[in-house]
Amino acid sequence: METNPALVGMRNIITVSFNYLPHDLKRCMMYVSIFPEDYQISKDRLLRRWIAEGLIPEKRGLTLMETAEAYFNELVNRSMIDQAGCIVTYYNIVDLCPVHDMMLEVMVPKSIEANFVSLVGIQYEGMSYDIVRHLSIHDAKKGRNYSPTEKGTMGSGMVNVIKRMNTKHVRSLTTFHSEEDNLLLDQLGKFKLLRVLDLEDCKDLNKKHLRYICKMYLLKFLSLRGTDVSVMPPEICDLEHLQTLDVDDTLLETLPNSVIKLTKLERLMFSNRKNWTALWTLPKGISKMKALREVSRAIIRNVEVAIEIGDLQQLERIFVYLDRRSEQDSDIRREFKCSLSKTSSLRWLDVGELNDVYRNDMDYLMDLDTPPQLLRYLRFAGYISQIPDWVGSLAFLTEFTISCAELVGDQSFEVLCKAPILNSILLQVHFYIDEDLVARSAHMFRMLKNMRVINAAKTPKVFSFEEDSMTKLEILELDFRGWHKSIVGIQHMTNLKQVHLSGYGNNILTDAANELKAESDRRGRSNLFPFTVVVRYG
Repeated sequence: METNPALVGMRNIITVSFNYLPHDLKRCMMYVSIFPEDYQISKDRLLRRWIAEGLIPEKRGLTLMETAEAYFNELVNRSMIDQAGCIVTYYNIVDLCPVHDMMLEVMVPKSIEANFVSLVGIQYEGMSYDIVRHLSIHDAKKGRNYSPTEKGTMGSGMVNVIKRMNTKHVRSLTTFHSEEDNLLLDQLGKFKLLRVLDLEDCKDLNKKHLRYICKMYLLKFLSLRGTDVSVMPPEICDLEHLQTLDVDDTLLETLPNSVIKLTKLERLMFSNRKNWTALWTLPKGISKMKALREVSRAIIRNVEVAIEIGDLQQLERIFVYLDRRSEQDSDIRREFKCSLSKTSSLRWLDVGELNDVYRNDMDYLMDLDTPPQLLRYLRFAGYISQIPDWVGSLAFLTEFTISCAELVGDQSFEVLCKAPILNSILLQVHFYIDEDLVARSAHMFRMLKNMRVINAAKTPKVFSFEEDSMTKLEILELDFRGWHKSIVGIQHMTNLKQVHLSGYGNNILTDAANELKAESDRRGRSNLFPFTVVVRYG
């Protein structure tokens, strides 16, 4: 690299850019060096880690998450973080930022020099650290094929490094190790003063390791996301300082009721990767958890809990289902509706109903007394006859998603176009039962840049865009599956940059792709910007 002037120049630019960062942003940027090269960090994970490590200061009028997001956006604007992609899940869009080798060339030495991060892995072999505070363990075998003997030697070697290490100052531990996770996890008992433990995707976690974890009394952040943990011990309640508990994408069926003793808990993310109906049943007494800001993949099964939701005044994000199978069904809906009108801090609402997903009735949401006015993300998962009028009044709404609603007509676009900064619409399975879905000239979406239709059903058959309806749209994604569908009015979307089509390999999908490519070519010949057409078969 030293002999390549272009690479040396790029590294110098990164170095100068880093040196001019404010102190708080420098610390956030150095923190990225705990992640391995080419690792895809989810934006939410990074922001939550910043908060847990105390890198985000309190600012008047803003939540810590909002301040963290502002810091993230500032680093993106300064080209220090590359927000290069996203994953469209069934529930929302997950922003990703890759960790580039060039950035690590600069950040790792600065982090180590400042004794900010300590790295263990084959590429950092021979390094020693006086005081270890933020410890990150990387995959020893990344980038090469090793023999079984070499693998075993490296795995035991890394464990020996940790055994020799003075761990009394370690405040955070992250592992990106793979095959020797069990050897590393056996050392967890040494880390007495951990504040942050991130074991995402660590597959060798067992009951013994969970017992170690439940004795880390100072822990503020615990991520077991992507692990194979299937039972959470009730002793989890002993972590009285815990602020974030991430058990998303695990094998857990539920959580023990003792979690209500975690009165400092702010964020609880839950899901089972093999069973989407496995939800955390919100326990009676949840109103004691006054610090709660985020709850995901939960279910309300009784009236008392529906009422208590209204007492969680700090609540910013909730992903919750109502159990239609309960004998208290109508009472639960009524009280939950009242509680929603009290959650004035809510920014993110994903609400659905659990029963026969195609026979749900969510019309109780049509007339909320006081809709949460700060909502930025909103998803309805279940039958609702139309989009509630109050959705169009949400001044901060940027993302809207709906599934299994069986809408008709163009009332949905008529309401959504009134949301002044709506940026993204995601339409999912059985969202619409009429044959033609029309974005009319009168709708005029002012800020809409992304519209995605995934897991599509037979209808709508025609997607029609009239002049002036979606002139700011940049990305259009349509899932044809095996149905006969067509797009009308693509010429009216003058700002289009990408069209993604997916479905089975048949003439219908091929013809639609050819028509789009013809329109793109026409734009190129007319000195207009062409757009990219991407087709995914299968």
